Amino acid sequence: MTSPANLYPRNTSTRVQPLRVERQVHASVVSKTKRALDIFGAIVGLMITGLIAIPIAIAMQFDDPGKIFYSQTRCGFSGKPFTIWKFRSMIANAEQKRHLVENQAIGHIFKNENDPRVTRVGRFLRRTSIDEFPQFWNVLKGEMSLVGTRPPTTAEVAMYEDHHFERLKVKPGITGEWQVRGRSEILDFEDIVRLDLEYQQKWSFFYDLKLIFQTIAVVLARKGAC
Repeated sequence: MTSPANLYPRNTSTRVQPLRVERQVHASVVSKTKRALDIFGAIVGLMITGLIAIPIAIAMQFDDPGKIFYSQTRCGFSGKPFTIWKFRSMIANAEQKRHLVENQAIGHIFKNENDPRVTRVGRFLRRTSIDEFPQFWNVLKGEMSLVGTRPPTTAEVAMYEDHHFERLKVKPGITGEWQVRGRSEILDFEDIVRLDLEYQQKWSFFYDLKLIFQTIAVVLARKGAC
């Protein structure tokens, strides 16, 4: 099997260009039952998203006027870039103020438990994971799955070491091992990588179902949210 390190040129640019390589595709990527579950879940999820979008938009205008949705380029299966969608949970110029916020995480991720850029509405959206609902559109398009690995940014991938590329062998998911086993409490990037690789090893259609139900339980209990 060709090493995943050969998927990308080694440079510091945040623009990641996947290269064509011969590789064995992970079973989850070609599973028809997983794709059927994704389509069904995405349709249901988008119906719910449509119902809650209007009250969220109204609340945002009272809290911090601006766009209702936030988009960002992420890396999907084999590092292919795609645009991920979320309900906006930060102030409108959050990216320009990122350098003013301390990064409490270790490695190629950025986290701050009390990030001052998060709005009042945004804290509620994050605590309940409602901010993730627009990603059902990404799932319907096939860019993501209901369950998978955490979708990295292009800037993160540009800094990857060889073993980190292993996590790009499956589609990223709205939920996954990191959601069920820690959510925002996981501050070490290597722990996220370890959980993502564990998911690949354990994957089955019924394991996906298990993680979906566990995610619902975790969100309702508000464990590990910020």
